[in-house]
This record gives sequence, C-alpha cells and structure tokens, in this order.
Amino acid sequence: MNALEIKDLSITFSGFHLDNLNLTLPCGCIMGLIGENGAGKTTTIKLILNMLYRNGGTVTLFGQDNREDIHLLKEDIGVVMDEAGIPECLTADQVGKIMRHTFRRWDREEYARLLDQFALPHKKPFKDFSRGMKMKLSIAIAMSHHARLLLLDEPTGGLDPVVRDEVVEMFHDFTRDENHAILMSSHIVSDLEKLCDYVAFLHRGKLILCEEKDALLSAYGIVHCTPEQLGELELRAILHTKVTPYGVEAIVLREHIPNTFKISPISIEELFVFMVKEAK
Repeated sequence: MNALEIKDLSITFSGFHLDNLNLTLPCGCIMGLIGENGAGKTTTIKLILNMLYRNGGTVTLFGQDNREDIHLLKEDIGVVMDEAGIPECLTADQVGKIMRHTFRRWDREEYARLLDQFALPHKKPFKDFSRGMKMKLSIAIAMSHHARLLLLDEPTGGLDPVVRDEVVEMFHDFTRDENHAILMSSHIVSDLEKLCDYVAFLHRGKLILCEEKDALLSAYGIVHCTPEQLGELELRAILHTKVTPYGVEAIVLREHIPNTFKISPISIEELFVFMVKEAK
C-alpha cells in the first residue's frame, strides 16, 4: 500500500499556483521535498492535512481520501510544521497532558523519554524555548502517538549539528517499519540526501522532477576537464558547464560519457540548483 498518493492537486492564491501536482509515497520510504522559498512545499503539506481549499485534485492517505474523515486520519499522521502552534504559556508537561486527550494512542512514556533525550525542560513555558527547543518539542509530539506517516516541514531547522544527526537517525529508524513513511521538506539538503529514498523537486508550484535518489545519483555526475576534452564529448551528454580558473566543470549524463573520463559524484543540492536554472 502507498502511504500517500497525490493526483492532479492544484491551488491558486495570492499570485501563487500549485500546478497539478502528482506524487506517490510508498510505505517504508522517505520522500524529500526540495524547493526554494515559495516553491509550494508548505502549501503541499497543508493541502495533505486538508487545511487549505484546493482548486482540484485528490489526496489519499493509506487508501483513504483525506477529506472523508480527517479526525480518524490524524491518528496516523505526525506533523512538524515550521511554526509549532503551541500556546506560549504551556510547559512541555502540560502539552503532554493535552495530547493525552487528543490522540487515542498517545504514549506518555515515549513522550517523557523523548523530552529527556532532547534535554527539554518539563516545567519551562514554551515562550521561553529557543527555536531549536521548539522544534525538538514538535518532533517529540509527532513521534509519541504511534503515527504511521510523518509530515515534516523543515524539522531540522534551528537544531545544532549533533542533535540534527540524532533526529535524522530517529527518522531513519522510524521507516524501518514497512508500514511507516515520511514526507519531509528541508532547506538542509544534506539531511535529505542522508535520509531519502525518493526526491521531489518543486519550483514555483511545479513538480520538475520526482525520482528515486539512488537512480538520480547514478544517472548524473560531474566531469572536470579542459575545454578541448569537453569538445570530445557528445552534446547530449552535457547538461551544464561552468568555466573555472582550473578548467571546465560540467554536469553530465553518465551513460553517454566514455570510460576514459573520470566522473565525480554529484550531490542532490547541485542537481537541484541545475534543475531550477533549467526550469527558468
């Protein structure tokens, strides 16, 4: 079964248009949603949660239309948004008591364990939390009611590198259960590259690419050479070139490059920047 299926999803508001988005996220997998500010990442997550009125299209969660009974579906969805939406007067302990009456599968012991793991104070008001602490509390809530799908909007923002690595490993462990899945947007593309099975590139409301991460990284590469050596390559092999003081750097399709050329790996971030420039 697929955890998430989006078909022809569209919305228009305030000069922005999400244009017939199609995505499929299988259970047991993590999909990274990559895009510049305003590309539509947060809008997509809000549409999945049925928080916005769509122009058209469907969103299916575990085989069920997300407009049928979101109250039932919320049990299976853990959400981390850029803004936590927690009243500033509440402490972490008080938040836990509220969540106990919000989710039928709320796990008090798991929540307490995560608060301690993240070194979060139990009695401190939310208004006195740093941005990183607020994000850690949101993650603790999302992970404490035995959700099957995590929808994560910039979940590692504001976290120091050590905690960020810890959270990334936690998400990885979550999808070792083949009934679980994660859709995660992030500006920290290195986190997505560590985690994701699939990568979706959004640009100005359009999906410009959605593919398995390993397939992308095996299809593309970078060649460093002289202008003369570049001239030996087939034109269809060269996607982008940049002249540097040390020669030419080219993004290439590996299948069209002779074995005599050394091909360096390309990162997801480098590939995304290239795709966006091509889409303009």
